[in-house]
Order: sequence, then structure tokens, then C-alpha cells
Amino acid sequence: MMRRKWYILLISLLFLATTIGCIVKFREAGDKPKVVVVLQELDTQYFNIVKAGAEKGFRDFDIDGKVVAPSNKSKKDVLEYTLERILNERPDVLVVSPDGSPAVMSILKEFVEHKIPVVLVDTDIPLEHKISYIGTDNFEIGRKAGELLASGLHPGDEVALPFLAEDLTSPVHRERIKGAMLSLEDAGIKVMTEQVNVSNKSSTTREVMTAILQKHPNIKGVYAIDDVKSIDALAVIKEQGLKIPVIGADGIIKMIELVKDGTLPGTVAQNPYDMGYISIETALKVVKGEEVQRNIDTGVDIISKDNAKLKLDFLRGLLK
Repeated sequence: MMRRKWYILLISLLFLATTIGCIVKFREAGDKPKVVVVLQELDTQYFNIVKAGAEKGFRDFDIDGKVVAPSNKSKKDVLEYTLERILNERPDVLVVSPDGSPAVMSILKEFVEHKIPVVLVDTDIPLEHKISYIGTDNFEIGRKAGELLASGLHPGDEVALPFLAEDLTSPVHRERIKGAMLSLEDAGIKVMTEQVNVSNKSSTTREVMTAILQKHPNIKGVYAIDDVKSIDALAVIKEQGLKIPVIGADGIIKMIELVKDGTLPGTVAQNPYDMGYISIETALKVVKGEEVQRNIDTGVDIISKDNAKLKLDFLRGLLK
């Protein structure tokens, strides 16, 4: 009799454990994947377009997601501390635009150690166990920008490539410089980068551009490695009463407006919206255990007066 009671009790416990296990599995299967996107900042138009793409991905793929960035209100609230907070949240996937610093590299390795897949967006770094990089081939965008600038010039012309010493620490900027230098030199264009009488510690693009024009007054064009630098360089050119084409490399609204109104002949543009959207699509594939591409190139657009309005309408619609 006692043995029968123990047998019934054992069967009951096994049934209860199985039931609880099924309930837990059902709950887990019904949970939305948790994906956190960490961007370098959200104070620029560019990264807000990346954010818009990611948030559309959250909606389309039914993902519990959020986009965060360090706050400029606190000097302590830098990218590494933001990532440390997210690590404690244990998301299913981290999507991040890293800055390439040793501290950020170290914290990303901790995500990998905790079995949290890391997808890089916008900026690629040599993280050994990254799942994928989604963004622009920065050498290619530099190369195409150089080609576009050279197409309106003649062999032997001089062009300015203004950049700051700190830009050389960025893998993104280094690749853009290399790509532009290659295509410009292939076209027989002379590239001027001197930083005359400028302090590397406190220099600005405007100061660098002014210094280049003072030493090389025959400059016929400018390639700047991002659109903020492009607009600063253009301001110096206007102040000096010159009319010189400037090619940028991001495709923010201000640059495209300058193309549309004829101030600039053209520019090259990344696709930050696609970066954000595809990064979420990729994160979902990771959660499902599907194979993903190691590198996903989101392409480069050549913007001219003919297609500037179409691009403007699209970007303005995203940022309403």
C-alpha cells in the first residue's frame, strides 16, 4: 500500500514537472526577442535616420527593442558605460555602432563571453566573434567621392582633403581617405592635406580649410570625409568669395539641399536607414539560429540635381 502511494506521488511529481516545463517553454516561445541598439550618439541627423530604420524593423519583425546612446549631458556617460548598463540587461542580441576604442572593444568581448551575439552597424571594428557588420564599405565611398570630384576637374588640378589629426584614429575616416586618395591620384589630381599653422589639439575643419587655401590658393575642389566637415569647408570657401565644389560622404539633408539648389554639383550618400532596418532583420535571424552574412554592404548613392528631391522627400518623411 505504501509503495503504491509513493508510486502515485512520483507519477504526480513527474506530471507536474512536465507541465511546468511546457508552460515555461510556451512562455519563452511566445516572448518577443529582446534587441538593444546602441549608437554612438543621437544628436545628429545621421544617427537619427539609423534609429528610424531600426524602429521600423522592431515594428515589422515584432521585436521588443530600443535604441539608446550616451548622453552628452554627462562626461561620464560615454559609450562604454552605456554598454555596461545594457550588458546587465542581458538582451538576446546587441546591435552597436562602436567607436573603436580599447574600452569599447573590451566591453564588447564581455557580451561575447556572456553568449550575447554582437552585430555591428555603421562602424566596423576587428571584433573576433562579431556576428555581422552592416554598413558602408568606407573605402568604396571614399573612392566614389574621389571619382565624382575628379569628373569635373582636369589632370594637374589641386584639391583639398581637410581632416584633423584625430580623424586618423577612426577606421571609418582612414578608409575614406585612402579610397579618395586612390581615385583622385588615378585621375591625375593633386591632393593637398597640409595643416598649416594649426594646432592638432584644438583645430577645427574651418581652420584646416583656411590654412590649406592660404598655402594653396589654386584649389579647384574639396573632398571632406563627412558632411559636417563638408559644410564647414563650404562656409570657409564662401567667406573667401570663392566657388569651389565640395563633395561629402554621408548624405544628410543639408548637403542634399545644397545639391538640389545648385550650390554643389553633387555628393555621395550612405544609406543609414537601411543600416538600421537590416541590422534588426539580421538580429532576428540570429535569434532564430539562421545563417547570416558576415558583411552586409548597404551601398552608396550618387546624389545629383536630378535625384536630390526624391532623396530629400524620403529623409524628411523619416524625421517628421
